[in-house]
Amino acid sequence: MAVWVAVVARVAPAVAEERVSEGGAGRTVLLGVAYDGAPWSGVAPQRNAVTVGERLLEAIHTFDPAVDKLKIASRTDAGVHAKAQRIAFDTRQDVDSRGWVLGLNRHLPGSIAVRFAARVPFGFHPRFEARGKRYRYLLLCDPVRDPLFDQRAWRLHDLTPDGCLAALNHELAAAVGRHDFSAFASARDRREHRDRHLTEACASRLPGTDLVAIDIAGDHFLHNMVRILVGTAVDVARRRRPAGTLARALASKDRRNAGMTAPPEGLYLEALSLSHEGEDRWPPSPAESAG
Repeated sequence: MAVWVAVVARVAPAVAEERVSEGGAGRTVLLGVAYDGAPWSGVAPQRNAVTVGERLLEAIHTFDPAVDKLKIASRTDAGVHAKAQRIAFDTRQDVDSRGWVLGLNRHLPGSIAVRFAARVPFGFHPRFEARGKRYRYLLLCDPVRDPLFDQRAWRLHDLTPDGCLAALNHELAAAVGRHDFSAFASARDRREHRDRHLTEACASRLPGTDLVAIDIAGDHFLHNMVRILVGTAVDVARRRRPAGTLARALASKDRRNAGMTAPPEGLYLEALSLSHEGEDRWPPSPAESAG
């Protein structure tokens, strides 16, 4: 099966391009996708790794072997989870939204689910239509391992939820607004323009648990930006770095002045806003159902 998919991936681009240029029958489908990132090497298809995108493309090929690529809104890394990923693809198959959802889910493992499908303008790419993202990072402040949160949260044995909130919020407050986030980008990020606008960066305890949720929302993000912001704030809460480290790192624009990169397992792509969420969506959004 893997060999067959690889062959299709190599030969399909020319075929798909020829059919679209001839036909006028091409259409673009937008999927809302959720996944547990623990078993996967990220979302984007890549060589020598098993990814969410690879398995999704295999499922799509059961309907249309000519689909050559996925258009992904946010390229999450290995181990990162998503509740609200958006992935689009171009197809000539006349399948309704309900058919895509039910059909694809029959061919996907339990850790990946298509949550909805919709029709969008032909050629639509969700990455270029993204207007904002919200991430949530979960910290488990517990001296003892909890198997229910293995690979779902970053366990901090030396912090308590109530004891770390003030330090976390003091550090994170400095990130709100428009800044150059060069100090919070990984070495893999080669983008020259690093100004980003965050509308929210705060920590709160989830009621009745030892979990602390760090919510970070903004227009766009650099590679590993959220994880470095979280790692820096946690370093301060653990007293491994002095208070005000995050603000000083922002001012310096130097990665060496920020803290560690938090591990991937606590990070969730929580929400993603697009300029166009599509038509003929199934199942309808809660707002549509209520209306």
